[in-house]
Amino acid sequence: MKTTIKILGIVGLGCLTLASCDNDDFLEVDQYDIIDIDGQFESDANAIMGLTGVYDLMNANDGPDETWGFKPNLFSGCHPTMDTQATGWDKKFNNQSWDAMTTELADGWAHAYAAISRANLYLAGLQTADAITPSVKTSLEGQARAVRGFFYTYLAQTFGRVPMLATGEDYSNSPQKARAKDYAEMWDFIIDDFKNASEMLEWLPMNNQYGRATKGMALAYLADAYMWKAYRCPETKSEMIKLAKECLKQIIDSGTYELNPSFSTNWDVDGGGWNKECIWAEILDEGSNYSSWSDRISSLMTKWFTACPENGGWGSLYISWEWYASFEHGDKRRDASCVTGAVPESDLEKYGIEKSDYVYGYHPFLQVKLGKKNDDGEVVSSTKTRQFHFSNGEWAPSIWSTKFWRNASAEDLNGVGSWGWCMWSPTNIYWKRYANVLIDYAECCFETGDETTGWAMLDKIRERAFGNLEIGLNGAQYIGWFNTLAQQYGTSVMTDYPIPFNTETATVTPAKEYYTAYAASNIKGKAFKSEVWRVAVNEERRKEFNCEWCLRPDLQRSGFMEDHIETNYPMDATDGEALENYPWTHRDFVYNDLKMDMPIPQDEIEKNALCDQNEAYVGNN
Repeated sequence: MKTTIKILGIVGLGCLTLASCDNDDFLEVDQYDIIDIDGQFESDANAIMGLTGVYDLMNANDGPDETWGFKPNLFSGCHPTMDTQATGWDKKFNNQSWDAMTTELADGWAHAYAAISRANLYLAGLQTADAITPSVKTSLEGQARAVRGFFYTYLAQTFGRVPMLATGEDYSNSPQKARAKDYAEMWDFIIDDFKNASEMLEWLPMNNQYGRATKGMALAYLADAYMWKAYRCPETKSEMIKLAKECLKQIIDSGTYELNPSFSTNWDVDGGGWNKECIWAEILDEGSNYSSWSDRISSLMTKWFTACPENGGWGSLYISWEWYASFEHGDKRRDASCVTGAVPESDLEKYGIEKSDYVYGYHPFLQVKLGKKNDDGEVVSSTKTRQFHFSNGEWAPSIWSTKFWRNASAEDLNGVGSWGWCMWSPTNIYWKRYANVLIDYAECCFETGDETTGWAMLDKIRERAFGNLEIGLNGAQYIGWFNTLAQQYGTSVMTDYPIPFNTETATVTPAKEYYTAYAASNIKGKAFKSEVWRVAVNEERRKEFNCEWCLRPDLQRSGFMEDHIETNYPMDATDGEALENYPWTHRDFVYNDLKMDMPIPQDEIEKNALCDQNEAYVGNN
């Protein structure tokens, strides 16, 4: 039986600063006296409990960034691709206008270093913990190294070179710390953590507690680190890609993971979460604790952050029509990932955009129509959702993600108040899925000349995408939570899955055939500059990982980001009210690859005299 690790709070780790500081003035987080720090390593049980303090910041609620897992991750990991978009202050992440004063970047920096500091102090204490059983000690070290590597990966992918605090160091005992002298030094540090962790950990989590780092997690991130070093240090590319390929093959050959038969059910309460596809995730779920305001930011607010504004949402997340229009007919990942406004069918036809049978002006999981409604619950003619774009501080596309806005309503339904007793919204935030491993492996195969295997890996992903793994399965097993909601909201009880499972095998065009044509002429009739295989790998990533934080980092390290922006989002002068009846994104900035090393937060620059700024932002603070 699966159990889940419980995140309880800071355990025996003392006061930790969140960013660099001088000797007289520094930030502290609260200290919880669950275990005295001196007693943390007196027994296996205490050491295991003490490690909970390292895991604690995988969830946001006790740390400096109360929206960790959504912000800053969505903003830095997805919005720069323009496949996801935002309004108001958040719009800066769609046009590269972020700067050293951007709050989300500063909060993410502080949150990651708080977690790293905890891991460093824990690892230092563990080194001399002679009372711990050797096998337990090995596992605990592997887990702490893996979590430290995870947070360093976020920092390295977001900011480029960063200060590398080592075991025993935090910003209170090492307030002045230079950034890694080069990318090689930084990625070698991260590689060392994940390499050691992969050798120390088992395929199944310690004590069968899902949420703990495993060998699979460590190997997946180790491969990612090798691939990033190949990108940052081209002279090492051949060796690094070979090593990454070996890590990924080890995961595949282990038999530990497999693709979930239905892509969509990964984000359901029933069937999602820690299924066999999940390698590393953050699960925001407290069962039926609908009315609790504890953990309210990261665990409750996702539905309001991501819902349609005319259905109770706020506007931090929209999805582009370019992304929506990029799908082949029959690819179920589109309807499994989003809902759209009821844009007039004639307008869709004008631009060659396919109308969905299931998510057109309708949210099939919540059984609600999209848009502003009258007292009878009918969408009124003045609703903004019947346009391609509408203004919500900034012009935004009328498409919303159901990877987040799925398991609870953001508006009052039939007298059941979203802000009253039915507030809870279970959410699955994936950091690594088996799909990541297969597509990364495909890229490594192409890079090493094994094209046959590379195309085979993409075909495996596409077979699932078109529903061919669903054949013979009963979709009703996934609808328990939706029927719980239906009883509360007064909607219809479901007898089958909201997006019907396939009953017959779909014909799927082989990836090589499809993308050879697509690379020469995308949805806007433009040709990509990249090799066909690179287009295929990354276009599959766009369809598979929309609203998952790996998207921008993966497109970047694959060398596809600039081609993606220039080809899928060419400069476009259409703006303002003209966007109402026009699907394509208004882009008026020139993409600058240097800006993808985002600015070191100004607070860090001011407090840490040894830390310099990234090249693209020198003199622009």
